[in-house]
Amino acid sequence: MGIAKHPSVVTMPRTAKPYPSLLVFLCDRFPAISREIWAQRIAEGKVLDENGQRLTLETAYAPLKRIFYFREVLSEPCIPFAEKILFLDDEILVACKPHFLPVTPGGRYVDECLLNRLRKSTGIEDLVPLHRLDRGTAGLVLFSVNKKSRGLYAGLFLNRLIEKTYQAVAACHPLQETASWNVETRIERGEPGFRMKMAPGRVNAISAIHLVEVRGELARFTLLPQTGKTHQLRIHMSGIGFPILNDSYYPELLDESADNFAVPLQLLAQRLCFKDPLSGKNREFSLSESCYGDDSREFRWDIIVN
Repeated sequence: MGIAKHPSVVTMPRTAKPYPSLLVFLCDRFPAISREIWAQRIAEGKVLDENGQRLTLETAYAPLKRIFYFREVLSEPCIPFAEKILFLDDEILVACKPHFLPVTPGGRYVDECLLNRLRKSTGIEDLVPLHRLDRGTAGLVLFSVNKKSRGLYAGLFLNRLIEKTYQAVAACHPLQETASWNVETRIERGEPGFRMKMAPGRVNAISAIHLVEVRGELARFTLLPQTGKTHQLRIHMSGIGFPILNDSYYPELLDESADNFAVPLQLLAQRLCFKDPLSGKNREFSLSESCYGDDSREFRWDIIVN
């Protein structure tokens, strides 16, 4: 059994009275975990409040209060690809995440995630990711090493002060010409809950998309998201008629199946650029712009770090 060494957290949202019991809330929030298992975890002291105190079945629901718990899985899939640390100093760590590996624990994954792999290999227990990539997306992830400076680096993402560049591959007509799109939409959670959708209303997702190269029946795109909504680039690429190669969510949700490691989602977080909030220097971390290796289904990652 895999048991997380570090707690996960969930916040009890505002809701109408009468409030649900703690057990009902956890069962509704995490339907894949049975009522019996949640009751057992609570009884064993594995569910805690913000002060590290054990919660009980009698603990009252408290809107906006956080609950800490430890993920457990009976068996955990092994992801047969290695991450790579590109940069590490006293403040940040930059790693290249392989396809299929989640950034943080979730679902069936506890130890098999980028965060816990890096904690183990570096010995830095206080690592915290400053942003996320989908499990299927490969590429650069920025971590905070130092709790004291964490807020400064997190502010780069909150205030849109970091430039992110992605590369993607999609099927394309051989005679397609290069082109550009500026896509502005509203993205909301859809059905099922892990899948997002475009919806009417105020814009909350903006992407610049450039078709830069056509090779046969494949095209390479450079993607510049200005916002960071879940699945934003996948939805926007699908919306302009070029769904990313091997995307099992968009435009249509495919039946769930075991990972096929031979056909990864062709989306790469290729570059991060920002002014360092401590030194004031311009920082750039980048992988090769080429998405084509000997096999066009794979990215070639020639590492460039400044």
